[in-house]
Amino acid sequence: QVQLEDSGGGLVQTGGSLRLSCVASGRSVYTFGMAWFRQAPGKEREFVAGINGAGNGVYYADSKEGRFTISKDNAKNTMYLQMNSLKPEDTAKYYCAGTRGTIVPRPGNYDYWGQGTQVTVSS
Repeated sequence: QVQLEDSGGGLVQTGGSLRLSCVASGRSVYTFGMAWFRQAPGKEREFVAGINGAGNGVYYADSKEGRFTISKDNAKNTMYLQMNSLKPEDTAKYYCAGTRGTIVPRPGNYDYWGQGTQVTVSS
């Protein structure tokens, strides 16, 4: 049984940075793909970025590449999302997710989910 625990959210001003973490237990992160999604109130859950098991394939939603960087540390069994130049429209609850399949931007393709961590960007 894989469990994901995400953390690192908080309140920041426009232009600030945050680093989200997702610690996996029950299975090595090397063996499955992982991603970050986010969901704002009243909106659908949207894909932010993904990374394959080996860590050599990364994928970003079009609007996130350049400001966001996804990475993983297999030794710590942890995935990260470094977010820079944050904007108020980045405000959402961010979820880490894991999949036994391929990295795709569809929440339904993911088998494991963290509980979410709130990111709020003030203007």
